[in-house]
Amino acid sequence: MKKVLVCGSLAFDHIMNFNDRFKNHILPDKIHILNVCFGVDKLSKEFGGTAGNIAYNLKLLGIDPIIFASAGKDFNDYKLWLDRNKIKTNYIKYIKEYTASCHIITDLDDNQITFFHGGAMLHNHLSLRKIVRQEKVELAICAPDCHQGMLLHTKELQDMKIPYIFDPGQGIGSYSGSELLRMAKGSLCTILNDYEFSVFQQKTKLSKQQVLRLTKYLIITLGPKGSEIYFDNKKYIIPCAKPKKILDPTGAGDAYRAGLIYGLLNNYSADKMGKVGACSAVYTVEKYGTQTHKFNFNNFKIRFNKNFKEKI
Repeated sequence: MKKVLVCGSLAFDHIMNFNDRFKNHILPDKIHILNVCFGVDKLSKEFGGTAGNIAYNLKLLGIDPIIFASAGKDFNDYKLWLDRNKIKTNYIKYIKEYTASCHIITDLDDNQITFFHGGAMLHNHLSLRKIVRQEKVELAICAPDCHQGMLLHTKELQDMKIPYIFDPGQGIGSYSGSELLRMAKGSLCTILNDYEFSVFQQKTKLSKQQVLRLTKYLIITLGPKGSEIYFDNKKYIIPCAKPKKILDPTGAGDAYRAGLIYGLLNNYSADKMGKVGACSAVYTVEKYGTQTHKFNFNNFKIRFNKNFKEKI
């Protein structure tokens, strides 16, 4: 079984739905004195965090994920969940404070407001060199993590010549342009949503063509509009897979990343690996929470074929 190192956060997600649109309650000319309250009609507490979500979806796809993250004194139930799903937890570091916590409110347009407390995650800045050697890791993903940790881990992976995905996520604003350049340069893949890509360009002062020289694959996710993959001077437009219903988009991006990793490990074309990501993501939006969906790989193949008219 192929091994993937997953660096990122472990967190408890508090997921809330706002049965209206944020834009109806925020006055653009009063942003400087913003004072709003959104009454939510649903609240659930789920296991989450970028490392946990990506690892969970990788396991569903038949890949052996190794989580490298920090957790807190309240992590026991989450650990039992990972153990039941046969996801390695022996490289999780435990800190005497609370596990990271994420509070997410989603409106009717799938816009999200997120509040995140790093907690134990802020201590995830230890070396990963020993783990990579011991486990014979084939690929790594550096998903949103503590600032120092992401800087260290991308540097170590570069030094060890381990292919990695650079995924700064919503934490992109905390990095300088030079830091972003160093982490992206030489990566196998850099993945950002369209807003994050704008921030990346603003901070680095690079054109899209210049960004493409830093990384082998540039992937820009577009939410319900799908994604774009830039590879070998070509642009691939990846549509979303069709959901049976849409309940909660939280975690869809992490599931997409797991599908992307599956495609990379199996040497799929850029177009096909993006479609695997899209198919993986669709299961998440059909459930509340980020690790509440399930599928077996035979059913996944059927759904992939139904959506994209090709085999996996």
